[in-house]
Amino acid sequence: MAVLTLRTLPVENLTDGQAADEHPRLAQEIRRHNRLYYRDSAPQISDAEYDGLMRRLAAIEDRFPTLRSPSSPTQTVGAPPAEAFAKVAHRVPMLSLANAFTANEVGDFVRRVHRFLGLAEDESVAILAEPKIDGLSLSLRYERGRLVQGATRGDGSEGEDVTNNVRTIATVPRQLSGEVPETVEVRGEVFMHRADFAEFNRRRVEAGQVPFANPRNSAAGSLRQLDPKVTAERPLRFFAYAWGEVSEPLAATQSDARERLAAWGFRLNEPFRLCATVDEMLAFYADLQDRRDDLPFEIDGIVYKVDRIDWQERLGFVSRAPRWALAHKLPAEQAQTVLERIAIQVGRTGALTPVAHLEPVTVGGVVVSRATLHNEDEIARKDVREGDTVIVQRAGDVIPQVVGIVMDRRLPGAQPYLFPHTCPECGSQAVRAEGEVVRRCTGGLVCPAQVVERLRHFVGRDAFDIEGLGAKQVQYFFERGEIRTPPDIFRLAERVGDDTADPLAGRKGWGAVSAGNLFESIEERRTIALDRFIFALGIRQVGQATARLLARHYGSLAAWRWAILAATSREEVQAAGDAYADLTNIAEIGPSVAEDLIGFFREPHNLAVLDELAEAVTVEDFQAPKTIGESPLAGKTIVFTGTLETMTRPEAKARAEALGAKVASSVSRKTDYVVVGTDAGSKAAKAAELGVTTLTERDWCDMAGVP
Repeated sequence: MAVLTLRTLPVENLTDGQAADEHPRLAQEIRRHNRLYYRDSAPQISDAEYDGLMRRLAAIEDRFPTLRSPSSPTQTVGAPPAEAFAKVAHRVPMLSLANAFTANEVGDFVRRVHRFLGLAEDESVAILAEPKIDGLSLSLRYERGRLVQGATRGDGSEGEDVTNNVRTIATVPRQLSGEVPETVEVRGEVFMHRADFAEFNRRRVEAGQVPFANPRNSAAGSLRQLDPKVTAERPLRFFAYAWGEVSEPLAATQSDARERLAAWGFRLNEPFRLCATVDEMLAFYADLQDRRDDLPFEIDGIVYKVDRIDWQERLGFVSRAPRWALAHKLPAEQAQTVLERIAIQVGRTGALTPVAHLEPVTVGGVVVSRATLHNEDEIARKDVREGDTVIVQRAGDVIPQVVGIVMDRRLPGAQPYLFPHTCPECGSQAVRAEGEVVRRCTGGLVCPAQVVERLRHFVGRDAFDIEGLGAKQVQYFFERGEIRTPPDIFRLAERVGDDTADPLAGRKGWGAVSAGNLFESIEERRTIALDRFIFALGIRQVGQATARLLARHYGSLAAWRWAILAATSREEVQAAGDAYADLTNIAEIGPSVAEDLIGFFREPHNLAVLDELAEAVTVEDFQAPKTIGESPLAGKTIVFTGTLETMTRPEAKARAEALGAKVASSVSRKTDYVVVGTDAGSKAAKAAELGVTTLTERDWCDMAGVP
């Protein structure tokens, strides 16, 4: 299996061991592309190739559910807010949408809705279908009908305050007409019409400026201008299609809500259709696919939404998307170009990633010059060689992929690419474990690429969020030996010079203002929430969702550290064994994530970093989010077993989590309640053995407020 890439095997043919090997590597690869696209604005693969990676990861998790964790890319969403804007916390998360690419997947979506709601197969579910605009998501908050705030989606929980820029968009109402709720948050998309974009680019070229690549990039860049006067000069438009926080219900159905949004003065994405069957949904998709080039704006798919709002509320959300909506993506666009060379990038985990540098080519209105080749097996499978003419694909967005080569245009003497077995950054051996698809540098902390990437992660927006210490500045201080480990950041002022008033005085590129802002930002980040601290450490497989889960479970840095250290020696003492069992009993955390946590704590240099950070910063204990009302389930750990009659198991789990409870996968001494349905098995017996309180389904419904 060392020679054959696991990813070439169908998921249904993977063994447990093969799946456990591939899953973390694939998840890490997807996270890297998320950072490149959302944080760095430097995407390396196409939307279609990215979607393919996500589909395979989801398929692995469906077949091997113990591998799924809250930090998986299938459970997370979004992009970090830009540093130049103030932050806005979304009271109702702005999530992404699950994707479909085939008619069968659309049918599966409708069948899942039936199963979750417990509907009969022949019961009709009305679905609203509308075009998916290729623009930038925007939230507009109105109080007493007056626009008070505009914010981008950001990472779904926190976005960018672009209120002043939003006020310059003609199709955004300043004051809503008619009867409106006291508070309403309208959501939609900022975009440019094709004709407006063409005229805008023509004027830029005449003025000697570089034209924008596509309407979406142009709209996103225009909305994020620091000077609202610049935004006002851009031909931006806004379509409304959803809502977030509201002080009263808007309507009983999605289609009625559209009418209410229109009555308030909003433009809506057209055309739309209310569909009664899957065939009607697919017919609408085919119709818009045929008319795609004739529409005045760019679209990258069709969005399907369950029409009934009460069913939407019951269906709820998974970590990154609503269960009641789906994006049916349109097929990709392709072009041919020359692959000039293959370069190797080294990530913070030591992974060597090959990147194709292309002769720039326009694909669907976007100029692309780079694409990832993933790993050495992908290069061998596609037989990609430097100098080849390759087929580049773009699907709905700016990220390209190399889908194949044009063999009859291969140059004489073209040689197969030899993947390096040493790190191009530090010269250390780059090894590939048996069964893995990634070759990794063994240099560890002596590899500058890994160290710098880890430091960038530590100061990133979702971690310590130190403004003024971006990738360029981290590289600068690292090369000068002034920042080598995270604690060095908080000693930077004393390490760079004796001038306490201006420590960077006299250095090129550093003025008194920029230096002052940097050190002020560092001081402001000496207090941090526990979940952000855990995430900042860069432990493999511990993303934001897993970090929040760990913080919620253990509550404090001291408790978390003690528990993981105890779990490292679980075979030696009973307390350690209990600590490991407690860790793996956390819902969505399995042995794979546990081993990565334990591996981090086994390294003495990591413990030394933790000790130094504990002296430099204050890590706040986890504060549980407030729940609506005073639920008796808040903070409790619940296990469901058997078949429920009033609701499906997924709906019960979603309800419990919404009320502030923790849902565990197995029964332990720390379990508060076991909800016992019909045909309950060993979990009910385990609860009786441990003296854990059991609840009937009626007991559970009464506590959860279910009629």
